[in-house]
Amino acid sequence: MTELQPNPLPREGISPPQHQNLAHPDLERVRGHARLGFDSTGGETRLVEFYQSGSAKIRMPRIGAGGAREAVLLNTAGGLTGGDHLVYEVSAGAGTRAVVSTQAAERIYRRSRGVARIETNIVVGEGAHLDWLPQETIIFDNSALSRRLCADIAPDATLFAVESIVLGRAAMGETTRKILLNDSWRIRRAGELIFADGLRLDGDASVIMAGGATGKGAIAIATVLLISPDAEDRIAAARAALDQSQGESGASAWNGMLVARLIASNGQHLRSDIIRLVEGLRGVAMPRVWNC
Repeated sequence: MTELQPNPLPREGISPPQHQNLAHPDLERVRGHARLGFDSTGGETRLVEFYQSGSAKIRMPRIGAGGAREAVLLNTAGGLTGGDHLVYEVSAGAGTRAVVSTQAAERIYRRSRGVARIETNIVVGEGAHLDWLPQETIIFDNSALSRRLCADIAPDATLFAVESIVLGRAAMGETTRKILLNDSWRIRRAGELIFADGLRLDGDASVIMAGGATGKGAIAIATVLLISPDAEDRIAAARAALDQSQGESGASAWNGMLVARLIASNGQHLRSDIIRLVEGLRGVAMPRVWNC
């Protein structure tokens, strides 16, 4: 019978076999790309482009005749972590009316390495009206997110856009002691940059947001932007809605734009304040997915 011998130690000058780095293994990453295009025929908005790949999916709810076309985006991965990448593109042709929302809140989970990225690119044509109404993005501890919203709109077009961030789930007692968040807006009208905004949180978000000039302890943040020929005429309605806010808020209007900022002590209060403001300005209910 042959006697089994132990593997010899590597000889001097010869490196042992290289094994996968178990501390940072190469994991499969989420990739998603969704693209929508709308056109108008006889005064009716119709879908002319529909593309989805990876984890980014699109659903088109049924609507009544004459209403704005609705689309719902969803990430079948259930959330994002370091190295994941989602791209959303929406084009609203001349004279169209469309509403784009998300099926649920997006979640940014703790990472081993890398940064999750979400890119949104919007084009709104002449006389078109597009509402970009995604639900909130929830940031978990030890996560990293780079989010960018870019839009090009015609001089007489309307863009209504909402983006919100919730730092952990207050009901679960969660805190965000170590995060990296870069949130960027770049809006152009007729090719001219008219709105540029950026938010960066790097480190202990609970400490950063505790400051009197930052959040006074708030963990939920939102920006609501309306670009429209009559945006400045709606400032009174916006402030009336914000007077009932459960957190702190404010709104200003200039140069065909209305911008509102909202902060709250938890995601539910922020959500209620957003719904009240957006419904007051739009004059119609939020997409049904906001109430599911």
